[in-house]
Amino acid sequence: MLSLGLEDKTVLVTGGSRGIGAAIVRLLDILGARVAYTYRSEHNDPPQGLALQADVTDPAAMNAVAEKVEHSLSPIYGVVANAGMTRDKVFPKLTTEDWNGVVDTNLNGLYNTLKPIIPKLYERQMGAVVCITSISGERGNVGQTNYAASKAAAIGFTKSLSREAARYGVRANAVAPGFIETDMLKPIPDAIKERILAEIPFRRFGKPEEIAWAVAFLLSPIASSYITGTVLRVNGAHHT
Repeated sequence: MLSLGLEDKTVLVTGGSRGIGAAIVRLLDILGARVAYTYRSEHNDPPQGLALQADVTDPAAMNAVAEKVEHSLSPIYGVVANAGMTRDKVFPKLTTEDWNGVVDTNLNGLYNTLKPIIPKLYERQMGAVVCITSISGERGNVGQTNYAASKAAAIGFTKSLSREAARYGVRANAVAPGFIETDMLKPIPDAIKERILAEIPFRRFGKPEEIAWAVAFLLSPIASSYITGTVLRVNGAHHT
């Protein structure tokens, strides 16, 4: 039986209680990984794995998460930086709180998550990081200057980290989903959804599981061992 080589490897997923994050956690569990995930608020139907309540904007909390995961499971092999948020408004109506809230979660949260873990990966001379960015970070989107800026920054972060980490045998890649059937899609009015669908050659929105498989591929020490610094677009050719 073919394997992605993730059996018994410990992977931490931030924002893993619902949507794309939960799909990633469930797939990694099926593939034999030891999965831990963070969540910020209470959630229903939690996936299997070590669930840790923590806010990625809190550096002390994320330091504690890294220690807890390694103590409870095993040394961390992979990190999926998935936690994110939106506060969509056209720029003239965007408040300072809207800007700071999104940037603090989507960008500073990425730093807080990886800061205590990357040195350990370097010491062990192995590991994989996957950052979940967005089609908005590559092509922009109306009403998302804050979100797009944070996701574009995550791409730059990933590319730079990949160059630093390669000498230590650690890989860093990003997955850029298009419009995916999650809670983030629900508030969009039907008329706008129809316009978006008309732009997507597949004429459908993506599924969280399709993002999960892209993440598993990039985490795999077998399937993607020579891939680092890349952005894998999973958007149905909405942006190429």
